[in-house]
Amino acid sequence: MDRFKQVETFVAVATKGSLTAAAQLEGVAPAVIGRRIDALEARLAVRLMHRTTRKLTLTPEGQAFLEDCQRVLAELHGAEAAVSAGSAQAKGHLRLTAPAGFGRRHVAPLVASFLAQHPELRISLNLADRVIDLVHEGYDCAVRVGDLPDSSLIHQRLADNRRLVVAAPAYLRRAGTPQHPRELLQHECLMLSSESSQTRGWAFLVDGQAHFHRQGGRLDCSDGQVLHEWCLTGLGLAWRSHWEVASDLQAGRLVSVLDAFAAPPNGIYAVTSERSLQPLRVRLWVEHLRKHYAKAEYWMRTGG
Repeated sequence: MDRFKQVETFVAVATKGSLTAAAQLEGVAPAVIGRRIDALEARLAVRLMHRTTRKLTLTPEGQAFLEDCQRVLAELHGAEAAVSAGSAQAKGHLRLTAPAGFGRRHVAPLVASFLAQHPELRISLNLADRVIDLVHEGYDCAVRVGDLPDSSLIHQRLADNRRLVVAAPAYLRRAGTPQHPRELLQHECLMLSSESSQTRGWAFLVDGQAHFHRQGGRLDCSDGQVLHEWCLTGLGLAWRSHWEVASDLQAGRLVSVLDAFAAPPNGIYAVTSERSLQPLRVRLWVEHLRKHYAKAEYWMRTGG
């Protein structure tokens, strides 16, 4: 039996939640799907899922295997799309979403060149800071920045997202420069209230371990652009992505602090629904983003 087909079937069953749903997707009998899963588990000598007549649940080993399989399948389909991108033409309606700030700088500017390559395509781009439900709201692909929640959706890492603490020189002259993350409680820290991860604190690497440190401060805002302007005017420290503040750092309008404690970067991702259902236009769009984001000169040119 084809090993690759076993893996594809396992991913379909795990994401769809049942043998019947996976069988309907492929147009075969559920018994065929069941035999493939049995063969896969026998080959690996491990139980991947618990199956009853009413419920299907992944074992811990199955969950870990699912994540690896999704990544491998995404890379394989991405490679296929990259090879065929020169001749393949995308058609139809491509519905995209991205965070407002990142989308304005690093998604919207790439739409024009993609549309020029695929003139029979129609594109809708929704820039919103809320997390949009791709399946229920009918979107093909989302660009998301930061740590991703557990999901059956496919996520492909396109680039690193480095975060740093910045402030205007005027603020540092007035309030001093923090030397350790614990000193943030004595500073005016500007909080992005729409980002749930910041409620835990700002992430730092201290003695080789990741820690979240609480901040002091009297200002928070749900709009990242407003928070950025507050930081430029000297109202406090802000924890921002490098792509947001790179040009201000280069011009001296902002200064980074606590660089010795910077946490490892999180990611910039393309998020899509199940791989087996993806039309060509989605795969080509993801490769279009990957091609640009993989180039160091792209980020230098765009101030990120």
